[in-house]
Amino acid sequence: MRLRQKITNLLRYFAISFKDESFLNAISKIENIVSKILAIALIFVIFIALFDLLKLLTIDLFITDPKGVFTAPLLKIFGMFLNVLIALELMENVTAYLRQHVIQLELVIITALTAVARKIVIFDSKTEGDLTGLAIAVLSLSISYWIVRSQNQSHKH
Repeated sequence: MRLRQKITNLLRYFAISFKDESFLNAISKIENIVSKILAIALIFVIFIALFDLLKLLTIDLFITDPKGVFTAPLLKIFGMFLNVLIALELMENVTAYLRQHVIQLELVIITALTAVARKIVIFDSKTEGDLTGLAIAVLSLSISYWIVRSQNQSHKH
């Protein structure tokens, strides 16, 4: 008899859990946990990228050549700076999601524009198609940003 009661209670629990509101609450909690794990992982990535950048600058400026001249290509250094900035923007995306539980498209587009800008800054021309692709990406992202920004501004007024 007790086993039958436990099975009935378990089935009742599952039936309640799969109602729309309960199920959506569970999904929301899972999204929240995953977002927090992503934020913690991004913190590690940011500090590792920052450490790599500082190590490169320290070795380059003070150990390799004490005159303060860069031995590493400036494009590599700029690329590392932009890597840290992109990681910070990704962190902003995750924290904005944790605050409002909405993906903010404007932030995502800005992050993508920064990533493409990084690619342009460290660009090493192999073929003309690469530059054309980057130009199309910048144009597309810029137009997308303008559309999203103007829509957001019109909803605020």
